[in-house]
Amino acid sequence: MPDPVNVYEIGSPEFNAFFKRMRERADAGGSPTGDVNSRLLARVRESGDSELTQFAQQLFEGLHPYAEATVERILDLVARQGDVALTQLTRVFDGYPLTSATIRVSQKDLDALAQKADPELLDVCRRDVLPRLMRFHERQRQESWQLEERGGSVGIRVQPLQRVALYVPGGKAFYPSSLMMAAVPAKVAGVKEIAVFTPPGALEQTPLLAALLKELGISEVYRLGGAQAIAAAAFGTEKVARVDKIVGPGSEFVALAKRMVFGRVDIDNVAGPSEVVVLFDGSANAAWVAADMLAQAEHDELAAAVGVTDSAEAAQAVVAELAKQLASLPREATARRSLQNFGGIVVAPSMGFGIRFADTLAPEHLEILTEQAEQHAAQVKNAGAIFVGPYAPEAFGDYCAGPNHVLPTVGTARFASALSVGDFLRQVSIIRGSAELLAANRQTILKLARAEGLEAHARSVELRS
Repeated sequence: MPDPVNVYEIGSPEFNAFFKRMRERADAGGSPTGDVNSRLLARVRESGDSELTQFAQQLFEGLHPYAEATVERILDLVARQGDVALTQLTRVFDGYPLTSATIRVSQKDLDALAQKADPELLDVCRRDVLPRLMRFHERQRQESWQLEERGGSVGIRVQPLQRVALYVPGGKAFYPSSLMMAAVPAKVAGVKEIAVFTPPGALEQTPLLAALLKELGISEVYRLGGAQAIAAAAFGTEKVARVDKIVGPGSEFVALAKRMVFGRVDIDNVAGPSEVVVLFDGSANAAWVAADMLAQAEHDELAAAVGVTDSAEAAQAVVAELAKQLASLPREATARRSLQNFGGIVVAPSMGFGIRFADTLAPEHLEILTEQAEQHAAQVKNAGAIFVGPYAPEAFGDYCAGPNHVLPTVGTARFASALSVGDFLRQVSIIRGSAELLAANRQTILKLARAEGLEAHARSVELRS
């Protein structure tokens, strides 16, 4: 069997092709849907439901075979038809018999499902995970302030958003950790209304989600996934009140929908496929490097796991470990495709070159397993989160280290940050005037207003002289 990943030397034609492929991961909206739509339509027809069949035919009629076109149509349907579109779209895409009455999870159902959660696992979250997340995020609190001057003042009032949506993915796997990572900063910020959207069946398949919702004091939960969930949160329907902001990772359809509704509501980011870069040298434990790369690759076929080293021997040792560990991995097929698509080990002429390459990728996760890990970490400029040293694997950050694991992806770490309490706050400027303060600034205002040709601005101040 061929090696699970290729080894690239910086500057080689093979490296240049690999680098180009990595950069193209950031392109959103270009993924073809293939025969998915025709297969969904065939399944609907087999159900014998004539009304649903008519809806599905209209949904897919003349639809351009790309994800972006599908999402645009879904958003339009929900905006125009509300709950009717939500129920029908959920039947088409999820095969779930959603009705208007079951869009929102009842308190009775939530309580019953919470009872099915593994008590030991719930206790771990309650005792170990949530307190660590709370302690970290409480340090991100922001305070209002004002500057007094001549009987007046200027300042900022910090206030929480009124209503937010937390999207908890549930396609190929369900992620209770994502619920905690999104809910904790929202709760710390003081958001009053938190609505959770998760695909139908998520709570039944993962009762821990229900138990955590109760633990977090969240009772507004909707059986909605995909682009239709984002549409419901952004536009509002008969059963779903629109929100001010949508946060949380999801599928390509979810990411595209969030991008399209931005401006109508705020979003945290347009999350792309997840990634890790592991920077290592000859001192690193090859088995640990391989394990950390596989921990990323097992997410999905589009995940990227990249090793960067200044040692060709260390690179080959990691390749051997990847092959060995892949063989016993439950999600071996997914991890192998991920490594084939977007995996690789880059050999740089020096660690400085390696760091500059990592900075160019601006990865979501950057692990540093080198003898001089602290010094190398200090040189990194672009990364969503930096994991320093051999005992800081990405999995620690994913679950309970404290910082948020909702991070910028596909190069956006150049300008974006992890989800934080600040994402759920807004700042309102407060300007308190006084006769003395206005008089002291009178001439400045008059000159600037008239220089810009805004005479009414100038007169509004002159009248108060």
